[in-house]
Amino acid sequence: MVRIIADSGCDMTQEQANELNVELLPITITFGGDEFIDGVNMTPREFYLKLIESDELPHTSQITPYTYAEAFRSAVEAGDEVVCVAIGSKFSGSFQNALAAAEEFGDKVAVVDTRNVSMGELVLVKLAMRFREQGLSAVEIGKRLNDEAGNVHVLALLDTLEYLKKGGRISPTVAFAGELLAIKPVVSVIDGAVSVVGKARGSKNGGNLLRKLIEKTGGVNFDMPYAIGYTGLSDEMLRKYMQDNADIYAGHELPISAIGATIGTHVGPNCICIAFF
Repeated sequence: MVRIIADSGCDMTQEQANELNVELLPITITFGGDEFIDGVNMTPREFYLKLIESDELPHTSQITPYTYAEAFRSAVEAGDEVVCVAIGSKFSGSFQNALAAAEEFGDKVAVVDTRNVSMGELVLVKLAMRFREQGLSAVEIGKRLNDEAGNVHVLALLDTLEYLKKGGRISPTVAFAGELLAIKPVVSVIDGAVSVVGKARGSKNGGNLLRKLIEKTGGVNFDMPYAIGYTGLSDEMLRKYMQDNADIYAGHELPISAIGATIGTHVGPNCICIAFF
């Protein structure tokens, strides 16, 4: 059997992982001197409550080579092959740690650099599950996922510039001016890094811009896995976006996920995110 191992940065819940036969390795979140285990003793809701109250951004820790090696060894000793779907190499050292841990297991373990995070990572986990159902080996699945990683589009509409400022991605002056003008930026993952790809004034114009940018990519391929997510304490803004763009998603499942700490730290609450091929 092929065992799929991913990290909690893909924003799949532990309950979903258990149901879908995916093994999740949790990321550690640090607020000041306090450490929390993503999805174990900190839910997305609890994370945003602390994020909103905190003056400093939290930190997330990469998964260690030892943790990966133990997970791989458990699988291989049980007679399984492994596909490890890792958070993008430019976002975390976890991918390199997984590669190092996989060396002793030869072709029993295939490691995939998703070049992505959160919803972008999640769609590749879902694609790995599809390939597993088709009977592909771990090596075959790993090769296909690495080939497909470059075809994943991630677009996110932010509600605030505050967290881009805190993370040093924009200056305080730009953030202040943007907040005064109610600027809603749209960010994307380009070459493994988060980049601002557009700006609009107000939430309605932001939703329209998000739609145009999705259309510019060629649109959502609904025959492939896709994911929709939101940050913060409520999915109200996402529901409004889905209502305004019902024609795009009509007749299709809406796989909505709560986005956790790995990307939520940098975009803040009330963000809408779409990942698709």
